[in-house]
Amino acid sequence: MKFTKMNGLGNDFIVVAGEQQLPGNVAELAINLCNRFFGIGADGLVYILPSEVADFRMRIINSDGSEAEQCGNAIRCVAKYVYDNGLTDKEEIKIETLGAGAQTVQLHVADGKVQTVRVDMGEPILNGLQVPTTVDAERVIEHPIEVDGREFRFTAVSMGNPHCVIYVDDAANFDLATWGPKLETHPMFPRKINVEFVTVKSREHTEMRVWERGAGPTLACGTGACATVVSSVLNGFTDRTAVVSLKGGDLTIEWNEADNHVYMTGPAAEAFRGEW
Repeated sequence: MKFTKMNGLGNDFIVVAGEQQLPGNVAELAINLCNRFFGIGADGLVYILPSEVADFRMRIINSDGSEAEQCGNAIRCVAKYVYDNGLTDKEEIKIETLGAGAQTVQLHVADGKVQTVRVDMGEPILNGLQVPTTVDAERVIEHPIEVDGREFRFTAVSMGNPHCVIYVDDAANFDLATWGPKLETHPMFPRKINVEFVTVKSREHTEMRVWERGAGPTLACGTGACATVVSSVLNGFTDRTAVVSLKGGDLTIEWNEADNHVYMTGPAAEAFRGEW
């Protein structure tokens, strides 16, 4: 199996193209390949497959073998891969995802290579039961949640996959390893959840650290950055366009008022190629 190792701001993936469908043992394969000591090492295994409704289809298997509905960093990697490898010559394409449908992707090309990617991430889902959470409310904003005797307040957003955004004084030094997994598996989240710990720096800037469902701590999360800006607008903390600083770098996120869509712009990079 030939693969390409790619990353979006350090959120890294093993990208496989040329298959017609997922292999039957894909969960076991992802666990083995993503192992950083005995495998290639990655946050997830990404397959680029044919699509009946878009230019390409993306399937993302997390490092624990579970499947993610969507991933903002992975979709940028897929967009760069298909253009840089001659699978398309279009600078605007559609990529089908499991949880967010077919998404429009604009490629910013220089010297024949994709430099940055702007993704129409679609409309955020804010209804509590649809995110999903167990909270029956049209919007779940600053809702209390208790874990091991400590109370947090979260805002729930789905970008095709579920997120809870929690504001803290110092996201960069927050104890992610302790609280991330406990919140991910809290009974309030029936399909588990991605957890973002966020510090607001200004009306145009937030800092975020993420505990990803099925992958643990990662250097970046594109859908999490989108959820962060949506949450920050709902809470009155930021404007509709803001930079989200992640451990791996910055993403620019816009929640467009006219069409209610969220747009994410950021880079993707190839690290190396190999054969398993």
